[in-house]
Amino acid sequence: MAGHGTEEHPHGADRLCEAGDRVYSRAVRRGRVPRRDAEPVPCLLELALLHPDPDDMDWLVPTSPQEVMTRLLRGLHDEVSASERRMGSAVAAFEWYAGLGGPTPGGPAGEGAAIRVLDGASRIQAALDQATEACTTEVLTVQPGGIRREHELSEGLHRALELRGRGVRMRDLYNHVARHGQGLLNYLELMGDAVEARTLDEVIDRLILFDRTVAFIPANTDRTMALELRHPALIAYLVTVFERLWRLGIPLTAPLPDPRIEGISHREQSIAALLAEGHQDAVIAERLGISVRTCRAHIARLSETLGAASRTQLGVRIAQVGLDGPVDASELSVPVPGAVPDPAPGPLPGAAVPGAAVPGALPGRGSPTGR
Repeated sequence: MAGHGTEEHPHGADRLCEAGDRVYSRAVRRGRVPRRDAEPVPCLLELALLHPDPDDMDWLVPTSPQEVMTRLLRGLHDEVSASERRMGSAVAAFEWYAGLGGPTPGGPAGEGAAIRVLDGASRIQAALDQATEACTTEVLTVQPGGIRREHELSEGLHRALELRGRGVRMRDLYNHVARHGQGLLNYLELMGDAVEARTLDEVIDRLILFDRTVAFIPANTDRTMALELRHPALIAYLVTVFERLWRLGIPLTAPLPDPRIEGISHREQSIAALLAEGHQDAVIAERLGISVRTCRAHIARLSETLGAASRTQLGVRIAQVGLDGPVDASELSVPVPGAVPDPAPGPLPGAAVPGAAVPGALPGRGSPTGR
């Protein structure tokens, strides 16, 4: 194998060299290839695209293309998560160093700062109101969590109507579970074409962007503090994050994609992928915007459908049927022997009753746009 090291194959599984493509394609078609055929392409073994046949070590069997794709998508997800963590570190560092300096040149202390810490619900709401009044063209929001109560919608509805009256366009991203709230549907019907909404299995933490010049994000877990961001680089980064999530989102007027496996709902697919990553029930519930009780009911149904008697066995079955990767809307339904059909759509166990409102603003109050 001398002269065929990885330095001659500087690529990943998503862009194989010509020799690697030939050998891997042959292995997929035939089910296995002789080990000597792979000697000129060590990249296939190092990328785990080929591995020894347990029954005959002189042969190599291919990793399924579906598993390779799942691995690549998980890697992309990890890269996005790492970027989000770096952004959080950058914001914290900027805030720390900004706090070490004196008053802003040419103005009172703190006025016009690129990053401002807002402490307390009243101060957060005042800053949101000010940004709402100054907004002239566009509001972009990410609203995590599940279905909210009716009063949270009515509390800020007048602000949303004012924005609509000024011709401001609004785009909102929600968790899929928000589709079950009648309050959200009523709100969108009232706002007409001024608001466009899409949903995802998971969204990032709350974000409100006005005119691509000022943004608000939570500064702590209980949302009693927020950051007001005006730094152009940070705003550009947040806009990019929003636009990429927006492209992945499913319009609220469109149905969710068909389940990958017959008898397992779209939400249960998402839960299965998060279980495979090792997350606890409470974390999964928070990320999908549902209650822990509802999450556990879905896990129980998932176990029954896959014939798993324990959580350990459920993890094995999730991997066996290929549910340990991100949900791909382009995949077709794959029947599972003995699977039961999905129930008809209806209220979710443990979810809020119909008529609940759209998620509120950063500190838990109604948002400036009424959502």
